[in-house]
Amino acid sequence: MTRQCKCITIFAFIGVFAREFAMPAALELESTLTDRYQTTVPDGVRRALKLGKRDRIRYLVQSNGCVVLQRAEDTEDPLLGAFLDFLGRDIATHPQHVQTIDAGLAKRMRALTKGVKVDLGAALDPADE
Repeated sequence: MTRQCKCITIFAFIGVFAREFAMPAALELESTLTDRYQTTVPDGVRRALKLGKRDRIRYLVQSNGCVVLQRAEDTEDPLLGAFLDFLGRDIATHPQHVQTIDAGLAKRMRALTKGVKVDLGAALDPADE
């Protein structure tokens, strides 16, 4: 069954902050749960997420009951996603708490990290795991 959907949630990441946008969805698809709570991912969803056999799917269940389905990436840190969700909700709930970093603090941060090189793709030392 195919019909028009009311909205789809899109997250735009700006640095470590997420902003949520609602936009019209192109398609709404349905599937049925078996007696063992299994389902087939509809072809339109598989194509949209570029899913293949044995790929993993992430379900983000939001407090308003909406579920966002994403292709799961093995390189993602599950705690980072939970932290960013928490941060996004807190900013949306309490925007008055968001403050700019003053110039003095920014200058001090640059001085403290000057010359420090970071390879974000490098594996952590086992002692740091």
